[in-house]
Amino acid sequence: MRASRSGGAWRAVLPRAGHCGFPAGRRGASRGPGRRWDAPAVADELRGEPDRFGGVSVQLARLGALDRLDAASFRTGLQAAIQQWRSEGRIAVWLHIPILQSRFIAPAASLGFCFHHAESNSSTLTLWLGEGPSRLPGYATHQLGVAGAVFDENTRKILVVQDRNKLKNMWKFPGGLSEPGEDIGDTAVREVFEETGIKSEFKSLLSIRQQHANPGAFGKSDMYIICRLKPYSFTINFCQHECLRCEWMDLSDLIKTENTTPITSRVARLLLYGYREGFDKIDFTMEELPAVYTGLFYKLYHKELPDNYRTMTGMD
Repeated sequence: MRASRSGGAWRAVLPRAGHCGFPAGRRGASRGPGRRWDAPAVADELRGEPDRFGGVSVQLARLGALDRLDAASFRTGLQAAIQQWRSEGRIAVWLHIPILQSRFIAPAASLGFCFHHAESNSSTLTLWLGEGPSRLPGYATHQLGVAGAVFDENTRKILVVQDRNKLKNMWKFPGGLSEPGEDIGDTAVREVFEETGIKSEFKSLLSIRQQHANPGAFGKSDMYIICRLKPYSFTINFCQHECLRCEWMDLSDLIKTENTTPITSRVARLLLYGYREGFDKIDFTMEELPAVYTGLFYKLYHKELPDNYRTMTGMD
């Protein structure tokens, strides 16, 4: 077996027909729906893209010819490819399997592959080839929920809702789960509008709650962030499917009511403190900065930094 480069990707290749005892005529004749392929043909189809960490990634979705491959032949070819990757010093294999090719999961598992994660239309398996225990990172373990505390400074009223599908219909801030690739502030603005019909603008991050073994997060960890938003519309048109009630409530009434959650009550007090003493006392503002990865940026949230500290070059 040898490694060759094709189209920017490494290809795991077994000796061609006529070598190592494989008859030259078998390769083409063995292809067909549900039929066994010989090992050289399978290895020709397996491609791996090396990563900068010393691993290799195999995307079966890119290999249309595998639709006609049976599980036993796939196992034979994958086993040969693993031997080649070991000889090249690869430390790990990431095997991405589309849901319609799930028949390849069991053969891969028999060779030592384990599930890493699954998405709606595919699963990813990994095999550690390096020394000692696996050092591969685990998949995402947290879900991110974001709520918007929409506060009108002119009237001292705060937008609150009661969820329709909760066991206890307590007052809370509208919010929901962040979508993949969605910024925190954008999630808050979107969720507020979807639930209440109120348009708003992100101003700051107020609080972060971390909870482990959350039943609402499939037993995983949960991050819940509350943002301060400024309203740009005031007529409520709330979602009947998600909300039982929605109203503009005086901030002092929200602080006094017992019909609310502990985190809502705490953030209401935080807002009152900011309203009286200045929101700079409570706000974590956002700034976009360039990431170490070329062309990418990230959002950094922290208390406001005075201008003289932004430009200072020393301790004096």
